[in-house]
This record gives sequence, C-alpha cells and structure tokens, in this order.
Amino acid sequence: MTTRRIRKEVDEALLAFVDRRRPELLAISPDLVPLLDALDALLAGGKRLRPQFCYWGWRSAGGGEAPGIVTAAASLELLQASALIHDDVMDSSDTRRGQPSAHRRFEELHRRDGLLGAPEPFGLGAAILLGDLCLSWSGEMYESSALDPDRLARGRAVYDLMRTEVMCGQYLDVLEGARRGGTVETALRVVEYKSAKYTIERPLHLGAALAGAPPEVIETLSAYGRPLGIAFQLRDDVLGVFGDPAETGKPAGDDLREGKRTVLVALTAERAGPEQAELLERHLGDPGLDAEGVDRLRTIIEETGGLAACEEMIDRYAAEAAAALADAPLAAVAVGALEELAVAATARRA
Repeated sequence: MTTRRIRKEVDEALLAFVDRRRPELLAISPDLVPLLDALDALLAGGKRLRPQFCYWGWRSAGGGEAPGIVTAAASLELLQASALIHDDVMDSSDTRRGQPSAHRRFEELHRRDGLLGAPEPFGLGAAILLGDLCLSWSGEMYESSALDPDRLARGRAVYDLMRTEVMCGQYLDVLEGARRGGTVETALRVVEYKSAKYTIERPLHLGAALAGAPPEVIETLSAYGRPLGIAFQLRDDVLGVFGDPAETGKPAGDDLREGKRTVLVALTAERAGPEQAELLERHLGDPGLDAEGVDRLRTIIEETGGLAACEEMIDRYAAEAAAALADAPLAAVAVGALEELAVAATARRA
C-alpha cells in the first residue's frame, strides 16, 4: 500500500467513526454542533504520520492487509487531535493548521451568540472538553477496529504507555517554559517524551505489537524510531521560528512568542554573548513580539550558530535512523516505506 493510499484510508476511517458518533451527540443536544464542527475542521488537516508509522510497524513485523489495521492506526489521529487542542490551550495559540485554534473558535461562538460571561474562559473550557472527548474516542476507535481481540490486547499496553508518555512530556514542556536557563539536555528530554516517542517510536511499536512482533523487531524499530523522532521534532522547532506560515499553519515566529524552550533556543543560549543572551531572555515569551522582534531573535539564533548546530543535530539523528534500517530484520516491503517516511519527517521546508 502506498503512503497516499494509507492517508486516504485513514481519512475515510476517521470520517466514518465520527459520522457514526455524530447522531449520538446530536441526540443529546443540537448545541453540540459547534463541538463537532471544530473537530471536523481539525481532522481535515494533518500529515497522518502516526497512523502511517503504526501501519508500517505492522507490516515490518509481517502483518498483511488485514481488515482493521487502518482503523486501529487511524485512532492515533484522535489522540493527536486531543494533544493538539490541549497544546494550543496551554500555549494560547491563535491558529492551528492554518485556521483558528479550537479555543479561539469557541471564543468567537461566545461573542457571536452574545453569551453571558467572558469569551476567553468559555473558549478554554469548551476546547479542553473537546480534547477530552477526542482522547476518549481514540480508545473507542481502537477497540472498535476489526482486528482480533488477542491482537488488540497485545497492542493495548503500548497504546496506554504512549498516552502516559505524551502527557508527561506535555507537563515537562510546560515546566521547561516556566523555568529560566534551560539546557540542551533538559530540552531533549521534553523532545523525547512529548514528540519523539509519541510521533514515531510508539506508533511503530503499536503496529508491531498488533502483528505479534518478536523482540528483535521491536528493538530495531526503536533504533530507527527514537532518533528519527528527535530529528522530526528538531525540524519542527526550526520551522516554528523560520518556517513559512503557509507550510506550518501558524504565524511566523509563534514559538518565540510562546516562549518555547526548544533545543534550538538552548543551543543558541549556550553560544550567545552577554548582549545576545539578554535580548533572547527579554524577548522570548513576549506575546506582543512584532515582526521586527522576531527578525531580531532570528538573527541572534543564526549569528550564534544555534541554527547551524540544530541542523547538524537533525542530520546526525536522521543518519542514525537510516543506519538502523541497514540489514534490519524487518519485512522488505516496509523498509522502503520507512526510508521514505524518514525523509518526509525531516525535510527542510523553511
């Protein structure tokens, strides 16, 4: 199955699941229409990386075109929707995937309908509840797939671990943002648990577990997935500062306004002179940072060598992932797909 075909089938599985649940929500109240509209808008975008890695983890371990694997893999998009909605709340993000973030949509609903109270708490509360619903539905969609119950039971431990790790990673990210003087080491810890394992390694493990993979396959997928996951997030950090908004779906420099203590920022701080360090600390996390301020911080990141060092790390981790596939004990059909996904996950799009 091609990458394009997997994405199409994941889209179809998501649409089918939400459409099956839609009457249930509308029977509770027609006031839930905006909740479903916000979810539909969010699920319409995305690269579907996690379902693809899950699928190819399955194929790596010898799994065939069994009915239900795409549905089980697609449930990860509902988990991702939950994480994105909550992440945008924590970061006070205005946009997601080129459109208003969920809490901003609900704030606008509050204003449009002239509801009582302040729009902001209403928007935050509604978005948190939508994220919780997505988290609940991710488990339901996984369990409703047509895979054998024994297979689902094997995968459940991985799924549960994945959800635990990403929540812990989110907390560490919030904590890191509230501290001063973060290091590359502490930033990498956030990367590993908020993104690297969650985006690539655990989805691969989930697919492999569903297929009944032996330990050597799991170990190989970790040797590939962990460094690739780190490289993926480091690329995302670079795009958060230097990326094209048309590509990232967020305003240029948004990570700087949000004060994200990324590896890119830590590498810059390590190399900055006193004046550069003072400017970085003063402007990082300023929600009112204008285009000129963003350009000033970008210049510091480039002039200190922080950007070059981050690019070097991306290349090193990507090479480590590629090396893990050489003579790997994986089904041949999966190796080419994993090589292709590695390129897609780390390609420069700035």
